[in-house]
Amino acid sequence: MSVQPQSRLLTKRRFLPYFLTQAFGAFNDNVYKNVLLILIAFAAPGTLPIDSDLIINLAAGLFILPFFLFSASAGVLADKYDKALIMRVVKMAEIVIMSLAAMAFVTESYMALLVLLFLMGSQSAFFGPAKYALLPQHLDKSELVSGNALVGTGTFLAILLGTLLAGFIANQPNAPVVAAISVISFAVIGYLSSRWIPEAKPSDPDKVFRWRPYRQTRHTLSIAHRDKTIFQCVLGISWFWFLGACYLTQFPNFAKLHLGGDAASVSFLLTLFSVGIAIGSLLCDRLSGHRIEPGIVPLGSLGITLFGADLMFASPDIVPATQSIVDFITNPELFRVFVSLTMLGVSGGIFIIPLYAVMQSRAKEEERAQIIAANNIWNAFFMVFSAITAIVFLSVIEGTIPQFFLFLSLLNLCVVVYIYTQVPDFFWRFMVWLISHTMYRVKHKDISNIPTEGGALIVCNHVSYMDALLLAGACPRPIRFLMDRDIYNLPFIRAFCKACKVIPIDATDRRSVLKAFTRVSGYLEQGDVVCVFPEGQLTYDGEIGPFMRGIDLIIKRSPVPVIPVALQGLWGSFFSREGGCALLKCPKRFWSRVNIVVGKPINAREASSDQLREEVLALRGDYK
Repeated sequence: MSVQPQSRLLTKRRFLPYFLTQAFGAFNDNVYKNVLLILIAFAAPGTLPIDSDLIINLAAGLFILPFFLFSASAGVLADKYDKALIMRVVKMAEIVIMSLAAMAFVTESYMALLVLLFLMGSQSAFFGPAKYALLPQHLDKSELVSGNALVGTGTFLAILLGTLLAGFIANQPNAPVVAAISVISFAVIGYLSSRWIPEAKPSDPDKVFRWRPYRQTRHTLSIAHRDKTIFQCVLGISWFWFLGACYLTQFPNFAKLHLGGDAASVSFLLTLFSVGIAIGSLLCDRLSGHRIEPGIVPLGSLGITLFGADLMFASPDIVPATQSIVDFITNPELFRVFVSLTMLGVSGGIFIIPLYAVMQSRAKEEERAQIIAANNIWNAFFMVFSAITAIVFLSVIEGTIPQFFLFLSLLNLCVVVYIYTQVPDFFWRFMVWLISHTMYRVKHKDISNIPTEGGALIVCNHVSYMDALLLAGACPRPIRFLMDRDIYNLPFIRAFCKACKVIPIDATDRRSVLKAFTRVSGYLEQGDVVCVFPEGQLTYDGEIGPFMRGIDLIIKRSPVPVIPVALQGLWGSFFSREGGCALLKCPKRFWSRVNIVVGKPINAREASSDQLREEVLALRGDYK
């Protein structure tokens, strides 16, 4: 199966205009917001009607408040109307808001700028649900992770560049005029790019919209609760924004009090963190093989814990003296801090992209925008909670910023453990991903022959104890496996198998066989994928043994498509019976090449155990 590079999406009209529109939106938001905050911080005495610190905190609240007020309504509108049209309307509103902001910049009307900041937050709240709900309509499922990775990369680089440009603009002698011209120009560019976004038809045009913000918010949040996995994804994404807000708000004081840096040093730390997230987003797409793979989420969360904690241990005991940004960057005492900060961003990118993809793919089309709206509401809540957490830890408890970073890492570890006990599929997929990417070089052929929906029965040759894990890693859908009851009942294995809905069977016990076949039929009828190893045991000589007649009974009871699959390259591995008992011999090879070859679906009425064996034998060929 050929894998297209991520950059190919940037050459497609169905993605590029959308990508540019959302990137310029994030870019302009940060130019406007940060220029305003810098001008307020350095305003001449008597210019401001109230204290500058109060205004800065007020500004943060005004920008995030609309996400509480309007996200639910925005989600309903994005499901009811064309999402591309909504994005154009929002971008046109941005031009109007930025035109008013330009006049306020020139006249130095700071209170007007604060009101307009609230309006900018409002247009962002209406933009968000349409932005993320549109992706699954314009991209194939196989492109969804790549699309989200590029969007995540573009968003964080846009935030970084917008923040850096804001600092440059604020330092100009005629800063208000430059800021006025800039925000209007970027808003116009964003609108022009939105004109090229292809139509995205309404998901639920018959939906009735009523302006009831409170009731609609409650209803929207309840929609996100219906699917446990979706809700856990929402909480995971919101947790990421909680951590991001905690780290970003501490960078200025962390650089000044613990690293001996100045304002330019803060920008350098922000650059490392943002570039790290961009790299992690793209790396996530590579690690997952350009498909939705929740199994790498634990990898990202583990990195967040380790590298976040290392920020404390890497911080120098004595604050180094640096005279310039060059001294700061080249100081060997700070190199470990820079590496940990970058890897923290990389881990964050790996963590969040699969969660967005899972949320988008699992959501019903007619409710997708509302679920994303619920996600935005939770994001806003967690970001407010991050400010409260920082105040309590740093001001009330009087901890240090490095200690706060360690506290966040430990908190992240607890949250991660909770999420994975609630959604064991994430841990299961992580184990599968870890094995298939470290112990073997796994290649898939014609994996698209497995139906994307509906019940399907996979029959496969049985070579080693790794067969089930490798198949689970290859199939984009969860697989329910039949497993020997003695193996199933092993202490550690049992809990793992129950979480993954493995079906135990004892071939010598008729009642066990009938019970297992009943469960197989139940899974197939409800639209799941079930895998059976019809040989009933591991091969002793590398050849494919006769298929047991039980497969005929399963096919007769559940007339679903039957998919023959062959495993190549596992004979001779530590987990096979070649050269002695499996697991009880010295490993002879590592990272060997394994192929998973998928045949075309066979109609159940035409399938038999003998025919299926011949199909699997032909797919495997001479490569054992």
